[in-house]
Amino acid sequence: MGHGHSHRAGHDDEVEVRPIPRTLLLSLLAVALAVTVVGLVRLWPDGDKVDELKGSVSFAGEGVTFPEATVEDVAPACENLNVPAEGCGTLTVTVVDGADKGAETQVQVPPQVTAAGLVKGDRVELIRTPAADDQPAAFAYFNIVRGQSLWLLLGLFALVVVAVARLRGLMALVGLAVAAAVVGFFVVPGLLTGESAVPVAVVGAVAIMYVVLFTTHGFSIRTSAALAGTLGGIAITAALGAWAVGATHLTGITDEAGGVLTAYAGALDFQSLLVAAVVIAGLGVLNDVTITQASAVWELRGAAPEMSRAQIFASAMRIGRDHVASTIYTIVFAYVGTALLLLLVVSLYDRPLVDLAGTEEIATEIVRSLTSSIGLVLAMPLTTAIAALTVPGPTSEPHTAG
Repeated sequence: MGHGHSHRAGHDDEVEVRPIPRTLLLSLLAVALAVTVVGLVRLWPDGDKVDELKGSVSFAGEGVTFPEATVEDVAPACENLNVPAEGCGTLTVTVVDGADKGAETQVQVPPQVTAAGLVKGDRVELIRTPAADDQPAAFAYFNIVRGQSLWLLLGLFALVVVAVARLRGLMALVGLAVAAAVVGFFVVPGLLTGESAVPVAVVGAVAIMYVVLFTTHGFSIRTSAALAGTLGGIAITAALGAWAVGATHLTGITDEAGGVLTAYAGALDFQSLLVAAVVIAGLGVLNDVTITQASAVWELRGAAPEMSRAQIFASAMRIGRDHVASTIYTIVFAYVGTALLLLLVVSLYDRPLVDLAGTEEIATEIVRSLTSSIGLVLAMPLTTAIAALTVPGPTSEPHTAG
């Protein structure tokens, strides 16, 4: 190997990194990992409080159950939705579980349900109100049972990911499962039990990134450089989000879920919860940009060993600018898609959209989009600089295949 460097074209093997930058980078990540572990321990939710909160809010009245039923017939929606004619806009169903198993009944449904394509054999979930005052139990429509279709879609997603990305795809799914576990067992319970929202979100996000990056992309200095840039991006997003939410005086309560939390968990800091949501929402695209930039720097060094670090940084920045430009669209349109129904409703009002941009609902989406985008944009040059300082310096001899 010429001058102690090695590189295999077309593979993920790294050029050899000098001891000093390797030690500095790994030391930085070791300190961040230690702080994250301490944060996980100190902020881990109280199990007794979590158990107390689970099921503390009644979803329905006493004795009300939710049996499943099989659709036998679907009547067309009524023309007059306010005063439905007898027989129209109803489902004829057979109850398949619970105390009334085998019973056939009819339930009135909203017009969008009949328009959703229900056919004989589909399943729905009913609301069963127990018998009272010599009256039989009453049934009403609650929901369409979608479990089987959702599992099929999840299976198709996993199959496609593994088929296309192979081992990397499988490891990405493992990382995704770990991320779901962190959110489900640490972030959500921690927030509900009253822990500070922003520290919980940041610690959870950092823990997720440690697992996701190394699991998916392997243990390497290249991945470590991407992780360092990602941590910087998380810090920037959290700080900027806290400032933006405070400066715009957003309350953090924009929908029915916020109202429920206000009623049953009123001690929560909803502004901090909004900042936490911004941090977590930006993780995916942040990871995408940082790993791409680190890989670009490594490939440039392998392809052009004579380039100076400044030249590598400049070349990788040109790649990064194109990537960031397209990723910003991803962030913004993701939020637009989420808020599409809100935008449709706002367009019906007799006031310009610009005048309504300051409303809680729209301003929240604007702050989320812009904060995530700024954090993403700044993480790109930060990661590029870290990677450019980490790879070996220029040499006049090409890297030989190892």
